[in-house]
Amino acid sequence: MFLLSKNSTNSDGKIMVRRFLVTLRPFRLFVAGIGFFTLCFIMTSFGGQFSGKRVGDSPFGIRQLGIKSEVKGGPRRTRVLRKMTDMLEVIVKRMEPLAKLENVSDFRKLEELSSALNRFQPAGLMEKIQAIAQNVSHLTSRVEQLLQTSLAARREYIRKGVSGQCEIPKDPNFPDCLGKIEWMRARWTSDPCYAYYGVDGTDCSFLLYLSEKEWFCPPPPWKNRTAFPPRTETKVQQQAFYRMDFTQLLELMGSGKESLIFMKKRIRRLSTQWILAVQSLREKLEMRKRQRKKILVHLGFLTEEAGDVFSPVVSKGGPLGELVQWADILATLYVLGHSLKISATLRELQSFLGVPPGRGSCPLTAPLSFDLIYTDYHGLQQMKQNMGLSFKKYKCRIRVIDTFGTEPAYNFDDYANLHGYRTNWGHWNLNPKQYMTMFPHSPDNSFMGFVAEKLNNTEKEAIQSNKVNNMAVVYGKDANMWKLQGKAKYLEVINKYMEIHGTVYYETHWPPEMPMFVKNHGLLPQHELQRLLRKAKLFIGLGFPYEGPAPLEAIANGCIFLQPRFNPPHNSKNNEFFRGKPTSREVSSQHPYTEYFIGKPHVWTVDFNNTEELASAVRTISATKVEPYLPYEFTCEGMLERVHAYIQYQDLCDTVFLSWPQNLAQHFVPSPNATNRITFPQNVTGHFWSPNATKVLTWPPVSSMQFQVSATAQSCTNACQEHGLTCEPTFFQFINNKAIFDKFNFVCDSIESEANHLYPAFEEIAQDCYLQKQILLFSCAGHHPKYRRLCPCRDFRKGQVALCKGCL
Repeated sequence: MFLLSKNSTNSDGKIMVRRFLVTLRPFRLFVAGIGFFTLCFIMTSFGGQFSGKRVGDSPFGIRQLGIKSEVKGGPRRTRVLRKMTDMLEVIVKRMEPLAKLENVSDFRKLEELSSALNRFQPAGLMEKIQAIAQNVSHLTSRVEQLLQTSLAARREYIRKGVSGQCEIPKDPNFPDCLGKIEWMRARWTSDPCYAYYGVDGTDCSFLLYLSEKEWFCPPPPWKNRTAFPPRTETKVQQQAFYRMDFTQLLELMGSGKESLIFMKKRIRRLSTQWILAVQSLREKLEMRKRQRKKILVHLGFLTEEAGDVFSPVVSKGGPLGELVQWADILATLYVLGHSLKISATLRELQSFLGVPPGRGSCPLTAPLSFDLIYTDYHGLQQMKQNMGLSFKKYKCRIRVIDTFGTEPAYNFDDYANLHGYRTNWGHWNLNPKQYMTMFPHSPDNSFMGFVAEKLNNTEKEAIQSNKVNNMAVVYGKDANMWKLQGKAKYLEVINKYMEIHGTVYYETHWPPEMPMFVKNHGLLPQHELQRLLRKAKLFIGLGFPYEGPAPLEAIANGCIFLQPRFNPPHNSKNNEFFRGKPTSREVSSQHPYTEYFIGKPHVWTVDFNNTEELASAVRTISATKVEPYLPYEFTCEGMLERVHAYIQYQDLCDTVFLSWPQNLAQHFVPSPNATNRITFPQNVTGHFWSPNATKVLTWPPVSSMQFQVSATAQSCTNACQEHGLTCEPTFFQFINNKAIFDKFNFVCDSIESEANHLYPAFEEIAQDCYLQKQILLFSCAGHHPKYRRLCPCRDFRKGQVALCKGCL
């Protein structure tokens, strides 16, 4: 490094520069100058604290070594840096053309360089730079010495240990250790997270990592004698208290996205109903203590990585059912008094989870602090990509908000690949109860739901007196929903008896294509839509969208819902919308929940292709009076009650066992006048020992179980529904036992145990009996023409199908 003094003569300067150019050439001088000034700027700006790695990326970072050094100067240093920057910019501009002049004489190059340097040398500036550089040089040498000493000491400790060697262990309890060591040898540099955990390319660093972070290898022999004993922490259980002020929740949600703005508006609008529901639930639970859980809510679908597809269409008639549900989930968790963290970006998720720097190959830096995580399929994928092996360890705490549900045959990856059930949305190998649906589609999943506004008696009376009997509103905010084949014909039939209104979004200069007789109000704010529904007598479904919240809101406002019947039912094989979704469910109408759980007079399901049946239904509806109706499970109180039970009692992290002792069958009692039904006595609690069980099942209580045998080609879901019950997959473990076949006098020529989502089952023609081999395939869904299935059913609370009568 050469510095030219202010008092040097031109001739001396030319001689010095010429000697320098002989070896480095002008362009190299330019590069050296940039490097020097950049180094000076970094060292003076950060007070001497620097490292080749990011702070925190290594346990041997500068700050952890305790080095603190500053270059003196304060405000004067800032002025010096500003002058240095100005000078550097001019020198760069001068040096660029100078470096390109290959054919110009050396003398001309020297003149240009000397002139540039002499012109921009304020008094004393170069002396100050020289002093700073000397300070930097000393500090650099010191840091290098400390780093080398520390790293050498660590390598020596790892290599020698106490015993003097570090060998790859051959422990039968760790069969994957050698293979993992070999993988680390070849790929440890593929992700910076390994270096973050101290891996440096030596076998011993691999051993330490694989024994302490990934648990594939046993601890090195010297580790037990040198490491401090692990500290056990006692987890203090805090009591949850109901909240009635939503200010903190709205702050936690953040802002900036249209989706979040919509959700916050909904929470504010329903805040009074949430407060009233809390007061009612408190009385019902009789002030019993509730454990306060730490909960993370990750809105994966709102992240940039997932595309945030909802925000651009919130104000343009796009689908809002998912946003409605998420807003109600956030309100429910908050009102119940749990500790909430909310993330809508990948960076927030990584911070909350404690993800190490890198590409997601390594486990979390500390044990997961959250008891539960609510997310969607996008968030599930993001967590897997960032949590390393910790994902497998903690995935039982995850709850996936899954609109249409995921059946076990699609969820278990190996089975899905082998039998053609593989889709983009299944194959996660979760407990099927971890998927939480918008409606109670399948008992295999947990029903999360949402809420609709509940009217008081005064509002109900006002609605009934203001109803216009010949007014109908069409379900569909997007003009594309009206264009499907045959829709205009349906509406023409209805228009003979009723005035039809629409709420279709459109741009001012581009009106939607709709029948001329439809009065379109455009996309309405929620309060104006509510006012329109309170006047209308009929709410018309066109067949799409499937299973949204709007029909329930219309029924709650005193409308009768008219929807088309699908023949044949829509499913993943014959309908493009359901194709690729992880369910084989047969959808018999636009909104099966309202068809089966509500029905007439509030819901009419007819064949829209039969104009006589359609016209007859409309005439009857015109003359029918109904009161506003809302199922309890879709009220604020119903959702609070249901989610409270899930959080307090639904433990999905315990090992599920495949069968119970043979003598359990003696406790089943045949029900009177029912040849295919047995019950579990109330005085038997189900506390039987099984060598494969880690915890006795306590929820749902076994006393709620009733046992059914399905008809041939009938699913357990339908078999239980026929008897006013619901299938409970948690109870499959009780009946996955050959003694049950004996109890019903099934003649089994053979009893086999296989992995099949239809088992346990009995094949009548071959007289073969089958037990389930894979716990993740216990399923209420599914049927086959040759099987009669063994089905565990349970009772349920009126208006709350997710909970049994003894579940609270």
